[in-house]
Amino acid sequence: MRHDKIPVALIAMMFFTIGIMFCMNDILLPVVKDVFHLNYFEATSIQASFYIVYLLWPLLISKSIEKYGYRKNIIGSMIICIIGCLFFLPAYQLESFPLILLGVFIMSTGITVINVAANPYAALLGSPDGTHVRLNFVQAFSRIGYATTPIVASYLIYFMGKNNPQIHVPYLIVAILISIVIIFMVILKLPDFKPARSANKTLALGLFKECLQHKKLFFGIPVMFFYVGAESGTAGFFINYMTSHNQSTHSAATFLTFYYILAAFFALFGAFLLRFIKASILLSVFGIGMIPCYFIIIWGPSSIAPYALIGAGGFLSIMFPTVFGLSIENLNDFTERGSALLNFAIVGGAIFPPLQGWIADEWNISLSYIIPCLCIVVVTVYGIWISAIERSSIKYKT
Repeated sequence: MRHDKIPVALIAMMFFTIGIMFCMNDILLPVVKDVFHLNYFEATSIQASFYIVYLLWPLLISKSIEKYGYRKNIIGSMIICIIGCLFFLPAYQLESFPLILLGVFIMSTGITVINVAANPYAALLGSPDGTHVRLNFVQAFSRIGYATTPIVASYLIYFMGKNNPQIHVPYLIVAILISIVIIFMVILKLPDFKPARSANKTLALGLFKECLQHKKLFFGIPVMFFYVGAESGTAGFFINYMTSHNQSTHSAATFLTFYYILAAFFALFGAFLLRFIKASILLSVFGIGMIPCYFIIIWGPSSIAPYALIGAGGFLSIMFPTVFGLSIENLNDFTERGSALLNFAIVGGAIFPPLQGWIADEWNISLSYIIPCLCIVVVTVYGIWISAIERSSIKYKT
């Protein structure tokens, strides 16, 4: 099992900053809800603005990767993220919620390029038998980014701003961090790869038809849709869930930090386990572990429900890279287009949180967690199905 260590390390650094930007949505949602006096459904426009880009850009990004290669697209995407972060300064000065949504949209556009380009790029940085390990390793750094964000960002927003939340400050710091990563990438000269140019000029419908030949990808696309819905809803409502259970904002941010610390630990542990356990089995086991966590979150006593919520973060940790890796396995020249199709599915993060917000407004926030619970059931079934296919394949060969 061979890995190109320096390029993998640089991609891991990049994913660290991506993790911070993802986690900022979980901090931002309750802030804008209070500052702009929104209900839960309205506040989820943060999630909608962040995830809707995955419906718009993946195929264009795929074509850009074919033309310019992975390296240029990754660096360009990080520059787009910087621009999105900088929009939070005028948004703060003008007290403009639309400018916040625009900044989120631009930042997410850059992240979309990264998700389309960086995951298959990481898969290429070494031997094929190490693909799942590399994907889980670099994604683990995004979890570390998540883990470092809640307390630090909450301090910068609330405690420096006192009665005037400093929404822009964390984003300006993130822009600086991304700039540093770009400098390292340029100095150390990431290797460049270009996927094979596709002769297929058809649009999305044609690609979806083509992916019918790849069953893991064909079913992996809707599974990714449900997974992202589960992740965005579980973390996005975390702070509001905690404050509804008589926790202060600072205490809720501390619990959210524990949520992401456990997720980071499980992600690294998951990367280690994948050396010995098939990805499909690990996905199934983690999915089964999540379901009782959600039952406690929804119906359990308030004394242990927050800890079940933290536990859910641990089980979620390996799901994105594992579903992604299983879906693009053995796609060869269709890999970057398969990656683009999978990234369409990330729009699930724009669909499920508003539904969860509506349930929270109509009933209560605890019951709203039935939405991510149902999503995880779908992911678990996918893992069990692939595991069954792999066992059947082994029996057939023997």
